[in-house]
Amino acid sequence: MPRVFVLLAAVCFGTTGTAQALGPDAAPLTVGATRIAVGGALLLLVARAVPAAAAAWPRRELGVIAAAIAVYQLSFFAAVDRTGVAVGTVVALGSAPALAGIVGRLLDGEPLTRRWARATALACAGVLLLVLGGGGGASVDPLGIMLAVVSGSGYATYTVLAKRLLRLGHAPERVMAASFSLGALLLAPVLLAGDVSWLGSGDGLAMALFLGAVPTALAYVLFARGLRRLTPGETATLTLAEPLTATGLGILALGERPGAIAAIGAALVLAGLLTLAAPARPAGRDLRLRRRLSARPAEAGAAA
Repeated sequence: MPRVFVLLAAVCFGTTGTAQALGPDAAPLTVGATRIAVGGALLLLVARAVPAAAAAWPRRELGVIAAAIAVYQLSFFAAVDRTGVAVGTVVALGSAPALAGIVGRLLDGEPLTRRWARATALACAGVLLLVLGGGGGASVDPLGIMLAVVSGSGYATYTVLAKRLLRLGHAPERVMAASFSLGALLLAPVLLAGDVSWLGSGDGLAMALFLGAVPTALAYVLFARGLRRLTPGETATLTLAEPLTATGLGILALGERPGAIAAIGAALVLAGLLTLAAPARPAGRDLRLRRRLSARPAEAGAAA
């Protein structure tokens, strides 16, 4: 069941760009800010049913997390608006794992392993091919690609710092509720200064409610519940359904047609994600030692 939760969350995440594209003509900044406001409010309601941890909330981490969420959301919607759902989503997701390794190294001193280097090389090569080979309905705009990478960096920062809060004993639902509600406060000036007249239409209100409820509140609750019982590697593998969902929706619902080179780039990005998600194989010496240790109880039983 935990795997089903994470898979459903990833599918919900993948609907974000398509929902924006099918909705009314609205500025990406106000769409992103509205999504966070609605999602943050719903997550606060969910968090009320979860017991609070005894540990105090670190204010600095919460502030950086809120800023990272704001950057991630706004740059993602702007990237999708300029370069299409499929390319914008895949680049943002493809850059996030590599950037998470760099942020983790800088902030927490986490080692940069050979597996991380291989995954980074695959993801960077894939992003390059996406930039050079986009075609058809999925136009590749250089500024859109840059915005997608910025979005990935914001997501990476949020992930690394959220792990700190989880290690302190805070429930995942409460971590996400605190993060997104603070992010909504940071984005409030965008709503006040921007044109939100699209919210007055039925289509606009439906888009805002959908973005806040499905790919934000519902998705993060499902993700948190699944993550409680799964390893990070298993969870990361299941969330690969997000770019697959986004790409499929971009092709089926929006008529996007990425070129052959862009398709190869997307495959390389996904290969990098899979490399990061795959469980590390034990070295030969460690594997032989485990086999000897597992054989000892059987040998002892035979001797008795």
